[in-house]
Amino acid sequence: MFTGIVEELGEVVAVEHRDGTARITIRGPQVTADARHGDSIAVNGTCLTVTGLSSGDFTADVMAETLRRTGLGDLAPGSPVNLERSLRVGDRLGGHMVQGHVDGVGTVTSRVSGERWDVVRITVPSGLARYLVEKGSVAVDGVSLTVSALGGGGAEPPWFEVSLIPATLAATTLGRARPGDSVNLEADVIGKYVERMLSAQPAAVRS
Repeated sequence: MFTGIVEELGEVVAVEHRDGTARITIRGPQVTADARHGDSIAVNGTCLTVTGLSSGDFTADVMAETLRRTGLGDLAPGSPVNLERSLRVGDRLGGHMVQGHVDGVGTVTSRVSGERWDVVRITVPSGLARYLVEKGSVAVDGVSLTVSALGGGGAEPPWFEVSLIPATLAATTLGRARPGDSVNLEADVIGKYVERMLSAQPAAVRS
């Protein structure tokens, strides 16, 4: 479990592809300072397990399902990545509850820069749009953000907007995201559970 508060902007050191899977090595001195084998680290919002550690770098294996559902397959040496260690009991919940289970990949379609923030618009896979609400939470490449606007429908694909403050622009990959870039999206898990419960058939009452 994570909170969507990025701890470190890391860098991909190496990517090794193996029969549909991948092994990724990432430099992140801060998140590896107390890391151990088997720990969870979110990489662009995707929960990965540490399988190797060496001088500020960590290695993780990425299975085919994860490559299919996320943008991790596009990473290459030199790519910046958002890093966050898993939440510890008793830590402050600065963002929202993020599982590190990416629901789909969106695309940045526009970016409008202001004096104190940037407004970024992102298209959403149609099956994911129903979980987004205005002023609700969404994780974009592992960054906990508030949905500031929603739109689309009909011939126009669904989209949402987020407003990025200077701290987010400086500390995460979203400061470099441009139209056409892909981003990992995770909707708030509460909405998924509510939908599941409401759609379940009531159990038969025994007489």
